[in-house]
Amino acid sequence: MSTDRTRPAGRRDQSGPRSAPSGPRSASSGPRSVPPQRSRRLQPHRPQRPHQWFAERLLAVLSGQRPVHWMLGHTIGEAYDQLAELAPSTPLRATHGSRPVLRHCRGAQPATGVVEAFASIAAGDRVRAMAFRLEQGADQRWRCAAVELGSERLTAGAPGPR
Repeated sequence: MSTDRTRPAGRRDQSGPRSAPSGPRSASSGPRSVPPQRSRRLQPHRPQRPHQWFAERLLAVLSGQRPVHWMLGHTIGEAYDQLAELAPSTPLRATHGSRPVLRHCRGAQPATGVVEAFASIAAGDRVRAMAFRLEQGADQRWRCAAVELGSERLTAGAPGPR
């Protein structure tokens, strides 16, 4: 192995090998060096909260991406009937080629083992609201107990409801 520090064959610039700066540089001390890459801190993986997980699943069913029976084991009471009634019309379907996405999802816990949540879903210029209730069973699994949908069409320059 050669210890010759000359430029490689075919290299046309006159600068030699660069070394890492040993201290602060002034603007007139030569070419700028690229700062070293900072390592990203790995964030600990936080599991999704139950209302966020259910919002994604409900969106998939109500947009027609998944069949209603996909929610069979995840609903109780009248919630499955509500979904079966809503799903055929695909109320959250894509509009003008825009696939619906979950914008926000928040939940509140009014009692132990109960989460009442709301989500806003956007598809193009349409924003839809979805509310649902989750109940935790004796087996510690969360199940959807109720689903409601609302809608509001957003137009540029128009004031929203007050």
